[in-house]
Amino acid sequence: MSDAHESDVRGRDVPADVDRAATDAHDYDVPTDEPVYRCDRCGRPFAREDWLRLHRGIDHPDALDDEEVETYRDAFADEQAEIRRFRLKALGALILIYFGLLMVYAVL
Repeated sequence: MSDAHESDVRGRDVPADVDRAATDAHDYDVPTDEPVYRCDRCGRPFAREDWLRLHRGIDHPDALDDEEVETYRDAFADEQAEIRRFRLKALGALILIYFGLLMVYAVL
């Protein structure tokens, strides 16, 4: 048995002879009643097709053809837009809470 170790995508230290797909499978549990999108390169399951596109672009960038690169870029842009909307909603909620508490404090 080898003592060689390497880091995975998340920086965790794993033995070099461990099957990565089997090791990371528990991190990507998909509910049994949901459709599963499985990576054809490493076997990881995903609950959404756009998450699979992001995974391919991040973990397998050298294995992508031109069409897959374009779908990765679209999925990345959609993800960035979704994060931006979430941040705006969170900021709006914080502002409402702040001024709501300020109004309650002024009345009391």
